[in-house]
Amino acid sequence: MNRRIRTCLIITLCLIATCVYLIAGFPPGAANIKSRVHRGLDLQGGIRLELQVVTDDAIRSEADRAIESSRAVLQKKNIPFGRFLRKDVDAFVVQVVDKTKDAQLRKALEEALPDWRIDSAKYEGMDAYIVTLRSDRISALRDETVDQAIKIIRNRIDRLGVAEAVIQKQGGKGVYEILVQLPGVDDTERVKALIQATSVLEMKLIDSGPFSDEMAVRSNYGGAMPADLEILPLKQPGTNGPIYYVAQRTASVRGRELRSAYPSRDANGHPAVTFTLTAEGSQRFARLTEQNIGKHLAIVLDGKIQSAPAIHTRISDSAIIEGGPAGFSAEAAQDLSLTLRSGALPASMIYLSEEVVGPTLGSASIHAGVRATIIALTGVALFMLIYYRMSGVNALIAMMLNILILLAAVAYFGITLTLPGIAGITLTIGVGIDSNVLIFERIREELRAGKTAAAAVSTGFNRVFITLIDTHLAALISAAFLFLFGTGPVKGFAVTLVIGLVSNMFTAVFVSRTLFEWVLARQKSGAGLSI
Repeated sequence: MNRRIRTCLIITLCLIATCVYLIAGFPPGAANIKSRVHRGLDLQGGIRLELQVVTDDAIRSEADRAIESSRAVLQKKNIPFGRFLRKDVDAFVVQVVDKTKDAQLRKALEEALPDWRIDSAKYEGMDAYIVTLRSDRISALRDETVDQAIKIIRNRIDRLGVAEAVIQKQGGKGVYEILVQLPGVDDTERVKALIQATSVLEMKLIDSGPFSDEMAVRSNYGGAMPADLEILPLKQPGTNGPIYYVAQRTASVRGRELRSAYPSRDANGHPAVTFTLTAEGSQRFARLTEQNIGKHLAIVLDGKIQSAPAIHTRISDSAIIEGGPAGFSAEAAQDLSLTLRSGALPASMIYLSEEVVGPTLGSASIHAGVRATIIALTGVALFMLIYYRMSGVNALIAMMLNILILLAAVAYFGITLTLPGIAGITLTIGVGIDSNVLIFERIREELRAGKTAAAAVSTGFNRVFITLIDTHLAALISAAFLFLFGTGPVKGFAVTLVIGLVSNMFTAVFVSRTLFEWVLARQKSGAGLSI
């Protein structure tokens, strides 16, 4: 045996040892294929959710920010203005109070709001400007909202410790839906609540309250609520229902200005959540509290008042969210701080569908996939042994090593194996055998031409190599498009197929040729070569 063959055998044996280590772990018993190869939702069970993103919420928030920034600009430039009224989700009204400074008002609004269209009009009998968000910005904002929601949900799930979660957008243009797959989830209710929690934190000045019911609120305002105010509930433990406050509709400080949030304790020692603000948020919060000492401030979470403390002094960069007289539970405080820390969702979510996949179905899928693979492997093995005799053993060894490399790559790169992925492994078996058939038939032609066994093997592999490159490259291109444009299951199939094609080139060309040359070197004459 010459040095080159010995080196090739050592490389092959080292590769086999490495693959076994990656799949099964070392020392034996330290891990197993189930712990090393991550299984998808269809193989180990879990939960599958389809969520609709209410993108109007984000547009409404954009309008609120535009109102706040416009008011600040006009105050800074000493331009007189009247009320700011909400007209629609994507539009609001600015009342004109001084016609002599009408042009200054419009110019200031245009400079402060470049993404908004400003039209002069009569609104409810008063001179006003109607400010409307441009259609191209609305479309971009809807897409940005979905992308941001995906990032935040992923951040929450990752911090919760759910491994191999699939969180992605689904649907085409104008469809704002998110698909969430959580394999191996145990506490599904908590995860679902965590995903749905918008945790939109707002701080709003209270105009009046508390009231016992909404009817009392409306009676206090003559039966009709002003457009710039809203009714918000505050649930008190131990009571039959909530009490109500009237607060400013536009929030002075928002959750997106949070810097951090963490579980803490309130003055009574109950679990609470303390939060700190960014530099910009701190300035706004300090200005708000300084100008409104003696008034009450509503800390609003997801449209409900958590607490309504009185403002006694200027507060700059931090505050506390209390859970009422009884406080939060420890788990609720932990979850609330997590959702705030990971970022408030830019919009609320609506359940479209929920599907729970049990472990029994996952086990049945694994058994069905493994059984199909074994049947395919057995059928191919019988054909190769009958048709190519001892050379068929060479093909089987190369094929088994191909599957071993594929599983090792799946374990090493942390790829989630799904049922379509198992189908990709089964297809890899066929591709590998097809490569061996091309090589063996070429060697047969060289033997019929009168060449020696060693020369026939060398020529056969050399001449088939370009053909194998062509066929594998074409398949790789197809798999790449499946991965780029396919959904989750199709991507799983494409990933295993790509790995199988790459490993097959190695086993069909390198390993198979090494085995042939090793046998010929041992037999010297090559008379025993059977193809």
